[in-house]
Order: sequence, then C-alpha cells, then structure tokens
Amino acid sequence: MSLKVYIDGELFPQEEAKISVFDHGLLYGDGVFEGIRSYGGKVFKLQEHIDRLYESAKAIALQIPISKEEMMEALYNTLRVNNLKDSYIRLVVTRGVGKLGLEHTKCKKPSIIIITDFIELYPPRLYEVGIDAVTVRTIRNHFEALNPRIKCLNYMNNILAKIESLIAGASEAVMLNAEGYVAECTGENIFVVKHGEIMTPPVNAGILKGITRDTVIELAKRSGIHVMEELFTRYELYTAEECFLTGTAAEIVPVVKIDGRVIGNGKPGKVTQFLLKSYRELTRSPETAEVTTPTV
Repeated sequence: MSLKVYIDGELFPQEEAKISVFDHGLLYGDGVFEGIRSYGGKVFKLQEHIDRLYESAKAIALQIPISKEEMMEALYNTLRVNNLKDSYIRLVVTRGVGKLGLEHTKCKKPSIIIITDFIELYPPRLYEVGIDAVTVRTIRNHFEALNPRIKCLNYMNNILAKIESLIAGASEAVMLNAEGYVAECTGENIFVVKHGEIMTPPVNAGILKGITRDTVIELAKRSGIHVMEELFTRYELYTAEECFLTGTAAEIVPVVKIDGRVIGNGKPGKVTQFLLKSYRELTRSPETAEVTTPTV
C-alpha cells in the first residue's frame, strides 16, 4: 500500500511527495518539526505537540499559515486516509521556497508536510536487555547559538554525536553541554536512578523539553517516586543504579552500559521496567485521559 503524504493542503502518494530544491528547509535546515505517536487511532499528547510546534516556529520568526485547529484536522485526516491506527507522525513546517541566500523574507509562504508511517528506533529485544551508550566530544548546542528547546530541522549537532557513538560501537550518544554537565542524547532525554530516586537534567541544562520526558516525570511522581531536575556530571552516570532514555519514538529505553561502565547489575532496573510498563499502559489504554481524541 502506498501511503499518502500531506503537502500544503494536498495528499500525494509517497513516491510523488516532493518539495522544491529552493525550499529553505532543504537548503538551510530552516524550519521546525514534531515527531508524534498515535495509538489505536488516537494521537498521544497532540495538543502539547502542536503547542510546541507553534512555539518553535515563533522562536525562529516563522509564521505557520494555518491555525492549530486546522493543523490538527489535517493531521487526523492524513491518518484516516492512510487507515493507520498505530503510527509515527512527522509534522514539518519549512520556511518555504525562496531565493538562494539566508534572508527569510524572500520566502513568501511556509510549507506544511505531514507524514504518517511507522518507526522502530530500537529492536524490541533491546527493551528487555538494554542498550550501550557513550559520552561524546560533540557538545549540545549552546542555547545562545541554537537553543535546543527549538525543535528545528537543523539536526547536524545530533547527527555528529550519533556518528561518534556508532563509530564507538554504541547504540546512543550522551551529549554534554558547554559547562560539562549531562544534557541529553541525540534524540532522547536521559534519566538516572539512584537510591530509588530519579534525576534528570533541567531545561536550563540546554535540552529539549521532551513531552515524553514530562509524561514520565508525572507518572513517577504519581507513583510516589521522587524526581529531581538537577545538573549532574558523568560521575552520576557511572555510579547510577539505573539509566533510561525517553522520547516519542523510543518511548522508554533502558541503558545498561555507558563508556564501558556497567550500570547497576547490567540489566534494566526495576524503576525503569515499572515506568515502561506504566507508560505503555497509559498510551495504549482506550480510556486514558492523557490521549487527545479526534475532534474532526
């Protein structure tokens, strides 16, 4: 089956879904995006994702040409056309077609792209045995250069870090900020567990304020697990009893080794397993109030 891709109000077979070579999203990475998940035909945390998309756009002076309500309607319509219940959704807004050169004012109209498909960042077995990670020399973007809270199309910072991890034979890279504190991974937020408490870098460490991150923090607090958002160094990684990553596509993935140091007993810990089970129950429950249901 050929899936349809939404581009500026029209649906195209994926083989025919194209943008101009003069689109500044392609030429300069000038645009924003969101990765979103649907479970059982319902889109998880849709309002939060849409709000973050429009905030990212505002931060780079990009005026999205349709309202939030129209964007959600277009997203659900694309899901319906493709008859997808459980899927990964990539929502992209580019600066649009313009002249060569960096002037954003030469791009007359932003382009909106909605892709609905499937994604598997990690094989299912790795959720049972965990992954290896390494800290890398590529630091996370400084917030005064390119604020990581802007979920933009320029992912070279993350790509360079990912290349380092793959060369080292690890599944994921842990990125530090300019001050040497742990920030995040190439596409996920990071958590450590010690003495039954959870710690994760704060937003001012230079991280993306992940929607899955916030959901996991809320799930932990509801269960009586103490969560601290604090700056920490590699020392806390190496001495942690558990470590896990969170992201829309990855959900919650355990980390069992960092820089050759075994985390805990080298297996996914009890807190990680509990939160993964709780998260999956939440996202896959038809009754959950955390899921935004269709309004169109």
